Amino acid sequence: MVLDRSGSRILLQRRPRISARFVDVELRRVRLNLGARAVLRDINWHIQPGQRWVLMGPNGAGKTQLLKLLAGDVWPTPSVDSLRRYRYRGETFDDPYGIKDELAYLGPERQDRYEHYEWNERVEIVVGTGLHRTDIPLAPLRAAEHARVARLLARLRIESLARRRFLTLSYGERRLVLLARALAWRPKLLLLDEPFSGLDPQNRERLAAGLLRLSRSALPWVLSAQRADDVPAAATHLCRLESGRIRSRQRLDARWHRGARAAARRIRPRLGPSAPTGTRALITLRHASVWREGAPVLRDISLAIRTGECWVVHGANGSGKSTFIQTLYGHLGVARGGDIVREGIQPGVPLQTFQRRVGLIAPELQAICPRHEAVADVVASGLHASVGLNQSMRADERRRVQRALQRVTGSALIGRTLRTLSYGQLRRVLFARALVGEPDILLLDEPYAGLDARTRAALRALVEQASAAGATTVMTTHHLDDWPARTSHELEIAGGRARYRGPVRRS
Repeated sequence: MVLDRSGSRILLQRRPRISARFVDVELRRVRLNLGARAVLRDINWHIQPGQRWVLMGPNGAGKTQLLKLLAGDVWPTPSVDSLRRYRYRGETFDDPYGIKDELAYLGPERQDRYEHYEWNERVEIVVGTGLHRTDIPLAPLRAAEHARVARLLARLRIESLARRRFLTLSYGERRLVLLARALAWRPKLLLLDEPFSGLDPQNRERLAAGLLRLSRSALPWVLSAQRADDVPAAATHLCRLESGRIRSRQRLDARWHRGARAAARRIRPRLGPSAPTGTRALITLRHASVWREGAPVLRDISLAIRTGECWVVHGANGSGKSTFIQTLYGHLGVARGGDIVREGIQPGVPLQTFQRRVGLIAPELQAICPRHEAVADVVASGLHASVGLNQSMRADERRRVQRALQRVTGSALIGRTLRTLSYGQLRRVLFARALVGEPDILLLDEPYAGLDARTRAALRALVEQASAAGATTVMTTHHLDDWPARTSHELEIAGGRARYRGPVRRS
């Protein structure tokens, strides 16, 4: 036995040559407590080179924290009978400290940091930081590095994004760019938290093809997912996590993958009676174009959204769906030559008067909410159409916050801060924020992304209830099974132009 510079114990041993090139991880009886809460319990898991794992389980099961623990971003709770062992290049480490640079982790939180800190470099520069294993660029890329970045972008078929600024990209496009950055890292273990979340079918295929190409080597990876159709064909093993415990592990064969693909093909929108078309126009667009960073994103859109209607908006990543939602809400303005009219908003009337009538859920909102913010304050901010609160809650506001959290089965979260929540728990809090003011308009941008089936069903029921009560709904989604049952209008956005498909037909 010898010690490295950090004092970590190293056991020297021989291992097969192919395994030595990649990281092998073994966890035994590993636990993780955050404050007084047990997040992971008695985790026993062995991830070996050549294995490609999918980690599944309900929201709050501990998937993200387990990936962070593997990456060395969180530390397990000390215990005399637990073990976390990493093997790499014939050496064995009791923790990832000595090999952390060989591990690449990509998840929603890490993606949101770019929005939070306004890191808006060109895509080729963002990917280039992976070559240097830094968050921000420290030096210009050399010619050879430019060539390497170009190859990585081409491998994922997103080379057209190379000169774009990162924050001008759609949520799904950013995900693929950050995957290219993770690959530039040349990791020896790749950890991906919900990488398929928010991707359109074309980009899902790009990601799956990239993972399939990685399977030609013995690089091990772990990918978390919520839907069976998010399990890539290259995956070799499945691990199910519930309540912080591993409930099952299994090897995936061709028959399992065929069954998952067949189930995905059978999905159709579940439509019921259509929401009635109202007479009052709540939002009217006339020849509206929207520009971002000097480039047109939406072009010459004219339509009216009326009371009680339920619109589904779909289209490829980068087509302008999120920009459309932000324009309706008022975060983005319409260029000269076009117009947007919101009911009740005349010159001199603050836009916030309209926004208080709106329940908003969007990836950008989730990204900018401060992680130190208390759950109750985040929900209460929905009453003021603000991010954070400028004054203490009144007693009546506190009661409304409690009722909104009860509706999303989030009452137990009221005393916590955002940083202690899982992705699914945070999304419940944002639903409570959207519903706390009993809005008559819902603007929902991929509201169910990253949620397990039970949570999707529960939150979808709340949207259905609001729609049945007369709320006007505009929702973007890539998944047919997320369409509200009362969908009345379908709108496709392609290349920034709206293709109105009219009232939805019932079969």
